[in-house]
Amino acid sequence: MADLTKSMMISAAGMKAQSTRMRVISENMANAGSVASEPGQDPYRRKTVSFVNELDREMGVHRVQVKNVNFDKSDFGLRYEPGHPAADENGYIKTPNVNSLIEAMDMKQAQRSYEANLNAVDVTKNLAMRTLDLLR
Repeated sequence: MADLTKSMMISAAGMKAQSTRMRVISENMANAGSVASEPGQDPYRRKTVSFVNELDREMGVHRVQVKNVNFDKSDFGLRYEPGHPAADENGYIKTPNVNSLIEAMDMKQAQRSYEANLNAVDVTKNLAMRTLDLLR
């Protein structure tokens, strides 16, 4: 039964990490069209999530954790819009370094990872229930 508990904890950690990733991706997508309000200001900068494999010494298992949320250092885009309040002297405004297609693919991958962990929790729960039924 202890192995089943460990299995559920590992899957739950994976679900938590992927839910954080989905939240960050959602934030990126929500801000993909935002721009600065004044010249010289930067628009929204894309965020990325890094994971780390940590040992839970008490349970004796390795679990995935969110290491940190970083800013993507790639360049901002430029769009010619001379009438915009944030336009520079050449009429260009900076646009976020968010690519909606990449964010959609990342969201799909995070969703699939979350679902895989959820399925593992369901299987583990069913095995535990069947084990308890055998012991009755």
